[in-house]
Amino acid sequence: MSRTITVIKGDGIGPSIVEAALQILDKAGCGFSYDYVDAGMTALESEGSLLPQSTIDAIARNGVTLKGPLATPIGEGFTSVNVELRQKFNLYANLRPVVSFPGTKARYENIDIITVRENTQGMYSGAGQVVSENGSTAEATSIVTQKGSEDIANFAYELARKENRRKVTIVHKANILKSTSGLFLKTARRVAEEYPDIETNEMIVDNACMQLVMNPEQFDIIVTTNLFGDIISDLCAGLVGGLGMAPGANIGRECAIFEAVHGSAPDIAGQNIANPSSVILASIQLLQYLGMREESSRILAALKDVIKSGDRTTRDLGGTAGTTEFTQAVLSRL
Repeated sequence: MSRTITVIKGDGIGPSIVEAALQILDKAGCGFSYDYVDAGMTALESEGSLLPQSTIDAIARNGVTLKGPLATPIGEGFTSVNVELRQKFNLYANLRPVVSFPGTKARYENIDIITVRENTQGMYSGAGQVVSENGSTAEATSIVTQKGSEDIANFAYELARKENRRKVTIVHKANILKSTSGLFLKTARRVAEEYPDIETNEMIVDNACMQLVMNPEQFDIIVTTNLFGDIISDLCAGLVGGLGMAPGANIGRECAIFEAVHGSAPDIAGQNIANPSSVILASIQLLQYLGMREESSRILAALKDVIKSGDRTTRDLGGTAGTTEFTQAVLSRL
């Protein structure tokens, strides 16, 4: 029986790179049917809303969504469509793996790091934003709960066990943010005690960023708060060739959204030059989430082979091929 997944093609380069991923899923024999809906600027133009009710209903109905990058207009509406989706469906865990691919222009080899980011709380949530009438003062609220901290820490340690990972690094700023980051650190420490088989390390966020640049091989799984996770996961993407090689999963208890983590890049939309790897890797995460390990392994092997060969890679990977040629190269390997 076919599994239906929700597909949000997104804005800018989104439709072309999502279509590439869908072709690859079909070629791998995944047997999906697709429920297409819109969000972001595409939805605003067609339906008058950044996040239509029909899109919300489809995400809830199907439980699993593949999403391209979305644009959000500045100065109006939601803080971010992505933030709104995470909060609406309580997608509390953001999973951002980065792995070295031979053939990229990355500065490092043998990188294999997963950032586990709390996805709904903290400063990044955009809560309590106020600007004074004269525009001279601005405020925002950062709320971190024990429950939210416990949930994301448990997620990280359970992931470590499931994936046979050796170490979890708790990244924080509890030396200065003694209330919010302090609560997160204390809670994560308590959770760590329940996993004596996993090595635990603690690191202040500024030092963690420096260590990631100087000696990234020391990291395995990083667990941290929302804003720090947003920054660190992009830094990690830079270790393996950029955001074009970095997928993201937003996971809750009832549904999950898998996505490209880079922007919609409207300046290159329609030019057939975008690298679809981020969405392809996100689709691999989706397959792993559904327990479809054989299909995910086949797609990953094909993608690795294309990038390593360098014969039909996109410009950001050092080649001259377009999106379509790159996709065809992966399809031919499959």
